[in-house]
Amino acid sequence: MKKTHIIGLIVIAIAIGVIITSLSGASTYANFTEAFGNPGKKYTVVGELDHEQEITSEPLKCTFYIKDKENVVKKVVYNQPKPKDFERSESVVLTGSVEGDVFYASEISLKCPSKYNDLNKKQ
Repeated sequence: MKKTHIIGLIVIAIAIGVIITSLSGASTYANFTEAFGNPGKKYTVVGELDHEQEITSEPLKCTFYIKDKENVVKKVVYNQPKPKDFERSESVVLTGSVEGDVFYASEISLKCPSKYNDLNKKQ
């Protein structure tokens, strides 16, 4: 084999390895029922903050309850400070995994109300 062929095969093998590694760390969109059926697996769950339940906020830990699109309410622990404007968010996107009866979020994204919605309501 020529040197260029060997180098080409090595580059292809490295590219395949990078693709497989990036896909294995990806999370799957699901509801709480599916996530709690597979503890330890990483999932992304979309829901709304349950305002009827208490939000506990410590400097490096936030505990709250989320209602998913199937109206299933679960306790969520986020080991980071509470996000700004958390209570005002329209929807919450959680990425994390289940341990026991708790969803442990490693990432949180918020969809906050649009300022344009407020302007339309005033008119």
